[in-house]
Amino acid sequence: MLVSIVIRTLNEQLHLAELLKGIRSQVTDGFDIESVIVDSGSTDDTLAIAERFGCRITNIDKQDFTFGRSLNVGCEFADGEILVFVSGHCIPSSDQWLLELVRPLREGVAQYTYGRQIGRDTTKFSELKIFDKYFGLISKIPQNGFFSNNANAATTKKIWSEFHFNEQVTGLEDMELTKRLCEKGGKIAYVSEAGVYHIHNESWRQTRRRYERESIALQVIMPDVHISLVDMIRYILASVVSDSRAALRERCFIKEFVGIVVFRLAQFTGTYRGNHDHRILSRKRKENYFYPNNRLKD
Repeated sequence: MLVSIVIRTLNEQLHLAELLKGIRSQVTDGFDIESVIVDSGSTDDTLAIAERFGCRITNIDKQDFTFGRSLNVGCEFADGEILVFVSGHCIPSSDQWLLELVRPLREGVAQYTYGRQIGRDTTKFSELKIFDKYFGLISKIPQNGFFSNNANAATTKKIWSEFHFNEQVTGLEDMELTKRLCEKGGKIAYVSEAGVYHIHNESWRQTRRRYERESIALQVIMPDVHISLVDMIRYILASVVSDSRAALRERCFIKEFVGIVVFRLAQFTGTYRGNHDHRILSRKRKENYFYPNNRLKD
């Protein structure tokens, strides 16, 4: 069996070599691995690093790039029966990462899997709390609902061939596909043991734009979600209080407080900007998705 690891890149030289070393060190239980790079115009050493590690490389023009389209290009190009998706700035946390991530697919208990995300060095404090919310210590095989995340995920070539990624959405192409998959009776698995270090080193402006883009995409997936100005203010305040309490417990409040406030402002102003002119969602479902510490139930 061949497993294809599809990595989207644009100037990922900072962490790509470490990722590819991590892939090379994986325990495989007999299956073969190929690493596929889908590059959208890198101008740094990304492609040289990829060539040094023997990756197969394909390209997508920057003007044609969407998150879904680049993955479709990579999946079409890949030869594996199983397709693994990992961000170019994610690093496997152990040599069992790949084995655990694809296990539910090989055993037939799920058609799409995603693994844990862990912060490292430059990860902002509030983002660590987000990782804790969405990527807990307990696996759910299968889980309820269609939540997923392509920074660390896998499916089969057969499932991808049937569903493909939506090339029009501005993000969340993973959840858009897994929602359709679940509607057809498919199962999603969360595998805590399949962890990666997800290294975000964004500016505050980039953080805000990421959440704005994802909020726009969320309207395709959950069109009844609406975040009002009052919601935005309430979520900012609640998240800052929650993060501050955590920082006090971890004895880093003075160091982290300004970063907590700025991150949560960037997160929820971006969310509001991408979402505010859409229809109202029921309070329960809305707060389950956005409110701090609420585990996702659907």
